[in-house]
Amino acid sequence: MLTANYDVLGLLPDDKILDLGCGFGRHAFEAARRGAHVVALDAGADEVAGVAATFAAMAEAGELSSATVSTCVIQGDALHLPFNDGTFDRVICSEVLEHIANDLAAMNELTRVLRVGGTMAITIPRYGPEIINWGLSDAYHNVPGGHVRIYRRRQIEGRLTSTGLRVTGHHYAHGLHAPYWWLKCLVGTNNDRNFFVRQYHKLLVWDIVKGPRLTRTAEKILSPLIGKSLIIYLTKPQAH
Repeated sequence: MLTANYDVLGLLPDDKILDLGCGFGRHAFEAARRGAHVVALDAGADEVAGVAATFAAMAEAGELSSATVSTCVIQGDALHLPFNDGTFDRVICSEVLEHIANDLAAMNELTRVLRVGGTMAITIPRYGPEIINWGLSDAYHNVPGGHVRIYRRRQIEGRLTSTGLRVTGHHYAHGLHAPYWWLKCLVGTNNDRNFFVRQYHKLLVWDIVKGPRLTRTAEKILSPLIGKSLIIYLTKPQAH
């Protein structure tokens, strides 16, 4: 289940896209399926190994065409990206910046490696749902590698535009996920045996796997109201 919308981002076949903080690869895999040349970068060795293995399995299963699609998985640092200026047509950075102390340095690196005229999608936890999580549980964010800040939309847009980008739009996603995390924070973030947590998790899995009309409709209604993620779309103007 994607957070960013690749149609809004403008991803096209043969585009070069950087997925910074790829995690276990959901955005990277979809970009490759759409015919893009993908570089997936993460700081975690386990994540990098997992994404590389999945890409290999996808190629073996015929999901990717090696003749038209290239994939590369790198372990790296968001503050020192190993790419030349203007390398990528598209950049996606999903649920990463809230973890980085020097977020402006990371934003400058993202802007640097995006070509002029290219587009970027940044996703972060939305202010309202996130502040509830922090209020309910210190363990939700006060962990090694956890969230170090909560952004307001205008705040992060201001930081991103200070690097030379221009905001082109935004929306919210994962309306069904915000109440799940409120529940987790209320009963204990590691308490996966709680009855209500288990039942809600089953609902989310059902939604992801089956996409029934009931949950898809609920998602469309709830996302603008309490969607857990904020997605901001930007472009790098010619004047940069």
